[in-house]
Amino acid sequence: MRNLLFIMMILTFVLACKSTKTHNEKQVSDKKLSVAEMKAKLTAKGFQIFDYVDEKTQDTVLMQQYFIAFLKRGPARSQDKEETARLQKAHLAHLGKMYELGYADISGPFGDDGEIRGITIYNVPNIEMADSLANADPMVKAGRLVIEVHPWWAAKGFPLR
Repeated sequence: MRNLLFIMMILTFVLACKSTKTHNEKQVSDKKLSVAEMKAKLTAKGFQIFDYVDEKTQDTVLMQQYFIAFLKRGPARSQDKEETARLQKAHLAHLGKMYELGYADISGPFGDDGEIRGITIYNVPNIEMADSLANADPMVKAGRLVIEVHPWWAAKGFPLR
C-alpha cells in the first residue's frame, strides 16, 4: 500500500510538472494584457472577478473565483489491488486531461491518511462545471472518492511560492 501511495504521489507530481510549462506560458501571455483587457476577457467567458488597488504598490490586483474540489474518501473502497491500480491510472489520466484542457490549475494528494485524500483547483467559470468535471473522475464514478466543491478567490497571475 505504501508503494502504491508513493507511486501515486510521483505520478501526480509528474503530471503537475508536465502542465507547468503550458500554464506558465499562459500566465506569461496573460501578463502582457492590461488589467482592463484581462478583466474584459475573463468576464466575457463568464468568470467571476473583482479588482482592488494594493495600498503599498498602487498596483491594481485582479481577483478571480476558482473552485477547489476536495477529494474525500468514498464509501466503495473494497476494490482489489489490481482494480485500485487501474482506477488510479484512470484518475491520473483524467487529471492530465483537465490540465491539458486548461480546466485544472493544480492538484495533488495530501500527505496523511485522513478523510480528505487530495484537492484539485478548477479554473472554470462556475461551480456547476467544476462539480461536473470533478465527478467525471473515474475514482469518483467508482465510489472510491467523493467530491466536495467550494468557490475560492485568488489573485490572478500570482505564483505559488
